[in-house]
Amino acid sequence: MGAINPKEDYTNIPHETFDAVIVGGGGSGMRASYQLAQAGLKVAVLTKVFPTRSHTVAAQGGIGASLGNMQEDNWHYHFYDTVKGSDWLGDQDAIEFMTREAPQVVYELEHLGMPFDRNADGTIYQRPFGGHSANYGEKAVPRACAAADRTGHALLHTLYQSNVKMGTQFFVEWIALDLIRNEAGDVLGVTAIDQETGKIAVFQAKATLFATGGAGRVYRASTNAYINTGDGLGMAARAGIPLQDMEFWQFHPTGVAGAGVLLTEGCRGEGAILRNKDGEPFMERYAPTLKDLAPRDFVSRSMDQEIKEGRGCGPKGDYILLDMTHLGADTIMKRLPSVFEIGKKFANVDITKEPIPVVPTIHYQMGGIPTNIHGQVVVPESRETTPLEAHYDKDSDTYSTNAADRNFTKPVKGFYAIGECSCVSVHGANRLGTNSLLDLVVFGKAAGEHIIDYVTKHHGDEYAPLPTTVLQQTVERIRRLDESTSGENAQEVADAIRDIVQDHAGVFRTTELLEKGVKEILALEPRIRNIHLKDKSKVFNTARIEALEVENLYEVAKATLISAAARKECRGAHTVVDFEESPDHPAYPYGRRDDEWMKHTLWFSADNRLEYKPVRYKPLSVDAIPPKPRTF
Repeated sequence: MGAINPKEDYTNIPHETFDAVIVGGGGSGMRASYQLAQAGLKVAVLTKVFPTRSHTVAAQGGIGASLGNMQEDNWHYHFYDTVKGSDWLGDQDAIEFMTREAPQVVYELEHLGMPFDRNADGTIYQRPFGGHSANYGEKAVPRACAAADRTGHALLHTLYQSNVKMGTQFFVEWIALDLIRNEAGDVLGVTAIDQETGKIAVFQAKATLFATGGAGRVYRASTNAYINTGDGLGMAARAGIPLQDMEFWQFHPTGVAGAGVLLTEGCRGEGAILRNKDGEPFMERYAPTLKDLAPRDFVSRSMDQEIKEGRGCGPKGDYILLDMTHLGADTIMKRLPSVFEIGKKFANVDITKEPIPVVPTIHYQMGGIPTNIHGQVVVPESRETTPLEAHYDKDSDTYSTNAADRNFTKPVKGFYAIGECSCVSVHGANRLGTNSLLDLVVFGKAAGEHIIDYVTKHHGDEYAPLPTTVLQQTVERIRRLDESTSGENAQEVADAIRDIVQDHAGVFRTTELLEKGVKEILALEPRIRNIHLKDKSKVFNTARIEALEVENLYEVAKATLISAAARKECRGAHTVVDFEESPDHPAYPYGRRDDEWMKHTLWFSADNRLEYKPVRYKPLSVDAIPPKPRTF
């Protein structure tokens, strides 16, 4: 691979060409690369870490699919649960597509050799999971296809082995830095840096696919790996692509108190119970039907409420106890072996003998780069001239807007995004557990199929010419760091970003807090531009990489706080305590406002501008699920 030194001229640079470049080697990226390699396309996968160390490994509990191996189930129930779980911000056409395809993609993984747990009859074992029900919310249903509590780990190894077999080319420990776009706005590839040498190179492609994962490290306390710095979101935002629904961040109910390490929802799927200081299984009060298996936003708010009302555990009353002792050691060691290890290592607790302290911890972003069901990145065709009004009328069950003629989903030619960095939107305002891994494989496959068609039918052997300033933005960013003589420490600036987001965009928010957070995050910009590197070495200079990542975190932080401050309602994971409950659509603990806010947020980096686009209320082939109060 040819590479250039940042000090050299960059108007005529060496580069390699591919049919497709995939940025990210986790579950979604490798599912797409497998699809492309099967078709004989020349594929490059750029990944910050070795593929099997990608953050998909942290997904423990299972993949949601209505196989019906444990009791009667079908995709219509899964569709209903996902729409309801999204608090009616999810696009119902995309949700139908995902839930309908779920059984097939799970069987495909099984045939690739993924080692699912088995029932006595040889079928895939399934466990109950939060928010998943039979007969449209009547009772909990086992839907999570599990490989013990290491499902993400099993998925990564299965897909990596399949890609190696197909000859996929991996560029390990390469980090993409910027999108390459021409004057027409088409995406032609990425610039990237090799961590081993510090050199920059160009990866040109007929199709560029982002599978860069989430940005959970924008919060101080997070279940996310340190690699999750929102790289894809930052690159897209700097290239003029809006970010959608970034106000919605999921707090997982069971992060180990004081450590932030995830305890899978599979614990509660196997029967674990949340208890307050009195030993009460308090979720029975908040969700009489699903109890501890209510959706995550619901459970996290309930836990936070227990703590705020003085029923928290410990000397400071600042955590809840997750009790698994009644499950028995045999069940725990068979179904939850990793959880047992985590309890020992991070809490010094033997979960077979005593409960473990947990608190809600940031886990997942529902927002991201806007896409359609084919993984194509989509943007509004024109700039907004009149603010979007979106209105749901409950009496007639109609959803209407004042922008019927405006195209909000114009594909960006050559650009795709899948997985957590994207927003289809199947998760809306709150994701159901197990739908994350499902999202990865369904849309990884769908994007792969669309790219094959796009490349083979519309490109042939031709590559679009690169703009002469192809490396200008990237090289100027590198030069600013390398030539700095004084300034801010990257770690300190990153910590300042995390503190602001953590303190102003938590489980419960207020208008005052959010507005203050916006002011504080915007005031950080001079510090971002003034980051200084003491160590100017090129070889595995992690401080250099961190300085580049800070710029991505900053884009995510701005998008989060500005979008959250503008949404004047409570929906899903976005709970603003000073908004009154809506009498028409009461929702615990505060109100949703479908008459004004049943619409998606779009944030543009260039001027911190917000626009809005309608929710896609009409499914592909079935009747829409009308909004109603979320009770469990």
